[in-house]
Parts: sequence; C-alpha cells; structure tokens
Amino acid sequence: MSKALIVIIVLLVVVLLIGLVGFGQYVSVKNTLVSKNEGVKAAWSQVDIVLQRRADLIPNLVETVKGYAQQEVTVFGDIAKARSALLSAGTPQQKIAANGQLDGALGRLLVVVENYPQLRSNENFLRLQDELAGTENRIAVERKRYNDTLRDYNTYVLQFPNSLFAGFAGFKANEAYFEASEGSRVAPKVNFANPATAPQGTPQPAPAH
Repeated sequence: MSKALIVIIVLLVVVLLIGLVGFGQYVSVKNTLVSKNEGVKAAWSQVDIVLQRRADLIPNLVETVKGYAQQEVTVFGDIAKARSALLSAGTPQQKIAANGQLDGALGRLLVVVENYPQLRSNENFLRLQDELAGTENRIAVERKRYNDTLRDYNTYVLQFPNSLFAGFAGFKANEAYFEASEGSRVAPKVNFANPATAPQGTPQPAPAH
C-alpha cells in the first residue's frame, strides 16, 4: 500500500471522526434548545393564566365603580379597549403590549376611586380590590419566572458554538421579555382603609335602573 493511499485513508478517518463528533454535538445542542424552548412556553402559559384571571376580575370591578361614578366614561372606555386588546392578542409580544395599556387604565381607575369615599368602603369593591391585588402579585411572580427562563434560553442560543448549531436547527434568540410597565412600577397612592376621614359632599351611588 502506497504512502499516498495511507495518508488519504487517515485523512478520511479523521474527517469522519470530526463529522461524527460535530453531529453528536449538534444533536445534543438541538435537544437542549428544544427543552429550553419548551420551558419558555410553559413559563409563558403560567403568565397567560394569571393575565386571564385579572381580565376576568375587571368587569365586576368596573361595574361596581360605575354604581358610584357613571360619569367616568373615558376611564371605563380605556379599560374596555385595553382588556379587549389583551384577550384578542395572539402572541406574547402582543399580550405584553396590551397588558401595559391595561396597567395604565387600571391605574387611572384607582385614581378616580380616590374621589368616591363611599365606594372605598363598599364591601364588594374591597373584596374585588383585594382579589385584584393578589392577582397582581401572582403576575409579578410569574413574570419574573418567565423572564428568567427566557434569559436562560437566550444565553444558551447566543453562546458559541451553540449559536452555529441553533441557526441550523431553526432556533433564534427570543426578545419577548415581559418588563413591568411604567404604570405598575409607580402604583397610584390610594388609601382604601380610612373612609372616615373622607371629605364632605360625598357623591351618592347612581340609582338602580
């Protein structure tokens, strides 16, 4: 056997081994990407559940406020539009944007409530307000878990050589982080606990029809 043939065989064996190692690493990276991507989807589904829970609470809250403040049509309209946008959103990015609008509208509603002391002592309103506050806390928890999971996925995708294999496997970085909106970062200062100090001339509930 000639030296040239031996060299060719050795080169072929080396190339084959490199190919097998590369393919094995590709399979490993792809499996990890699939697992991490599914983790992102699962974390988002939990966010979606608590967003839906809050959306379900809002109509009853608004109806209770309307009994005392029917003239606040602009705020009610803003909440209705934001809630509709949230429920009709199809992607996480769309839901995150709609949630930001809803945060702002709810913040304005709580400012309005401050002008109606009798409403602030209404048992049904207080119960709904407590449920809403509990749901907001759940949203904050699930939002952090989702962002952490998404950040872990993105870090893995962008690391070398994972970034090369990710492109071949059809995976890319996902920038749909769920950041807290400005409205939720700076909550309105509303005191529901002391209606006894309310100013005079308290508006009365609207008559039932």
